Amino acid sequence: MKTSLLLAAAATAVSAHYTFPQMTVNGAAVGSAWESVRKTVDWQDNGPVTDVTSQNIRCNELAPGTASATTLNVTAGATVGFAANPDVYHPGPAQLYLAKVPAGQTAATWDGSGQVWFKIYAEQPTFGSQLTWPSMNAKQINIALPTCLPSGEYLYRVEHIGLHVAQSKGGAQFYLSCGQINIAGGGGDASPGPKVALPGAYSATDPGILININYPVPTSYTNPGPAVFAC
Repeated sequence: MKTSLLLAAAATAVSAHYTFPQMTVNGAAVGSAWESVRKTVDWQDNGPVTDVTSQNIRCNELAPGTASATTLNVTAGATVGFAANPDVYHPGPAQLYLAKVPAGQTAATWDGSGQVWFKIYAEQPTFGSQLTWPSMNAKQINIALPTCLPSGEYLYRVEHIGLHVAQSKGGAQFYLSCGQINIAGGGGDASPGPKVALPGAYSATDPGILININYPVPTSYTNPGPAVFAC
């Protein structure tokens, strides 16, 4: 009986976590899990990243530099995102970042290092007796890619921050993946920014990371990281 209870508790803990293993285009999942998304450290146990100074806060890659994922062709303005497995379980914001692959390199091999990441989406809650996040229980996180983005290959990073135990330093839980995309039909002359490095963009004491969302219930929320780029 004791063993059964321990196994049940372990299964519940895993089911409360989630990954983003698959890309979506216009609401439809594309390919199979980890086909155009770099396989993450937590691909089996769904565990989060909790150290914002760790290299894992960038893409949480299981085997960096292996070039195992393919690069998905998409169009500027198309709705492109990520499917969650099983779903987004915890309260907190979804954020989406892009980093353009430098000339002479490819999305399949570039490591995304340096001050190269810019944010294209940051989710805000509805305020009331509790914070209600649009992504809560979502199966997908999708947005329309900015139409003014220069064409070319990018790393596309999804991040969801679980804030349910974020009242203590290191309590915020980051669920994240990096997909590989090749954008066609972009505007060409935009200069997206501001750009940040990952790690480097976040501190463990940022107000959107170290926060008690339960009591007293906040009346505002500051997303960690840079401002959102818009055309």
